[in-house]
Amino acid sequence: MTTTELAGLLERVKDVCIGIVGDLCLDAYVLIDPAASEASVETGLSTRPVRTQRYTLGGAGNVAANLLALGVRHLAVFGVAGNDPFGVEMRSVLVGAGADTAGLLVQREGWDTHVYLKPYERQKEQHRIDFGNFNVLHPSTRHRLLHMLEDMMPGLDMLIVNQQVLSGIHTPEMRDALRTLIASNARTRVIVDARHYPDAYGKAMRKINLAEATRVLAGEGTPPAEEDDALSAKIAGDLFSRWQRPLFLTRGERGVCVYDDHGFRSIPGLLILGPVDTVGAGDSMLAGITAGLAAGTDPFRAAELGTLVAGVTVQKLMQTGTASPEEVLALGADPDYRYHPDRARRPRSASPADGTDVEVISGLPADRAFTHVIFDHDGTISTLRQGWEGVMEPMMIGAILGDAAPGADDAMREEVRDAVRAYIDQTTGIQTLVQMKGLVDLVRRFKCVAEASILDARGYKDLYNHQLLALVEGRVQKLQCGELHLPDVTIKKAVDFLRVLHGKGVHLYLASGTDQSDVEREAALLGYQGLFGGRIFGAVGDVTREAKRMVLERIMIDIGGDARAHILVVGDGPVEMREAHKRGAYAVGVASDEVRRYGWNDAKRRRLIEAGADIIIPDFSQLDRIVPMLLF
Repeated sequence: MTTTELAGLLERVKDVCIGIVGDLCLDAYVLIDPAASEASVETGLSTRPVRTQRYTLGGAGNVAANLLALGVRHLAVFGVAGNDPFGVEMRSVLVGAGADTAGLLVQREGWDTHVYLKPYERQKEQHRIDFGNFNVLHPSTRHRLLHMLEDMMPGLDMLIVNQQVLSGIHTPEMRDALRTLIASNARTRVIVDARHYPDAYGKAMRKINLAEATRVLAGEGTPPAEEDDALSAKIAGDLFSRWQRPLFLTRGERGVCVYDDHGFRSIPGLLILGPVDTVGAGDSMLAGITAGLAAGTDPFRAAELGTLVAGVTVQKLMQTGTASPEEVLALGADPDYRYHPDRARRPRSASPADGTDVEVISGLPADRAFTHVIFDHDGTISTLRQGWEGVMEPMMIGAILGDAAPGADDAMREEVRDAVRAYIDQTTGIQTLVQMKGLVDLVRRFKCVAEASILDARGYKDLYNHQLLALVEGRVQKLQCGELHLPDVTIKKAVDFLRVLHGKGVHLYLASGTDQSDVEREAALLGYQGLFGGRIFGAVGDVTREAKRMVLERIMIDIGGDARAHILVVGDGPVEMREAHKRGAYAVGVASDEVRRYGWNDAKRRRLIEAGADIIIPDFSQLDRIVPMLLF
């Protein structure tokens, strides 16, 4: 979906009327600060002081909140709250967001508002406290709820049936009544998202995850370990035949599949850089799908909208967040997806049939005539900076812990270390300055450093570069005095590959997230600067000027025509693979082992495939096979 199409769809969402009948819940977040703990006079036990508390909508309420954030014209909720302060808070939050709460009934006895009380300490959720697990829906409450829903249903563009808890409103009698109501109001489209009873509501659309779908068909609650698109298509097709309505099968980070009259289609999962919180992602997906359908788009486009809405909300930590149209448009303008996740997680063949170390993910263009080849530098050609992760990790950990480092316990250090490693893994290949902007966010997230003491991205970059250049300079000196030679600091036969391409008249480009001056200096030192004819591009201190993206766009303007047949991108990082994929170039991923300088790095292989690589190689040692394959 283009940005223009997405903007038009979001504009049409503002005219729709949607109803939700389901398990309305409240998420209560309390942030524990042990610094103010004291021993209780009565029990002698340590208290758990709450620094802050906040309340957000959960369950069907979270779906409602997301629809309201997307700007739907009218949103009516139908559910039950208890005669308690949490019920008052739930209604207040719904009304404040703009919902019609006439259908939110209060049952004064036998019902507690469904609340998930989530204590957080040091950014980690502790044991959750749940309210409402022993609720019993009174028949009079059920009758009132159904009468109100029946009166309003003909005026709805869409109705969502949401079931999330066993002790909620979806008793056997309620499920039977809803099935009858759906059948008798065929003009109102209905989508069901039911955790425990997905098969109970007759002919309606479904949003269902893989575990739920498997349970419906085979009585198993756990999806098969070897799930892939073929199995997803089989499961979705069987359920489409069963319910005779469009089906949305969600698969976590693998994305969402749609099965309708057009058959099986899949949308890959989004690749999000930085930490994520997937709580409520399914609700966000459902809201986006429903809003799209109500606005008149087809199921596939609706699933695309749902994917973007969920992609926004998972980046909002410690909350069941919502997505505004502006946030959805920003993400939809240039999204990154996870490609071939099933292929990526399967191990490569130890003995390829053709005897080569080339793993083909997408076939080569039949009309290929590659005239422009863009190379990443570090890890693809040069290993002068090998071990940069080992410099960045302790530097980031130290920046996050600050003066609290000496007193930090093992649990805190482990949490920070895991967050840093995950972030470095996700951001390999982007500008160092952009990585440091993410570090600033991590420092704020852990709250170990006072706001006044937090450096900006450039300040942290200077700290990192100072430590990294000490490592690089040591290798440079050994190279200059003859202790090291070119093969000791480059990926096997990478320089030979450059020379072969240059000899064939191919235009070579070097694009790196490393600073421009450093890339030029290192290419000159290693003896191949001249092969690029001045076409070396590095970071220039402006995060909006991403070298790899700029070079691709510049070449595409220059050559015109089919980029996939003329532009080759070669690199060991997901950034250049994503940029190549999005802009139609052909991508060769180098899953290099930078320590040995030859052979496979399986972690890189996985990242490169998911980022959109068309071919994977470990190094350039099989030049005699790689060159004819790429250049005939």
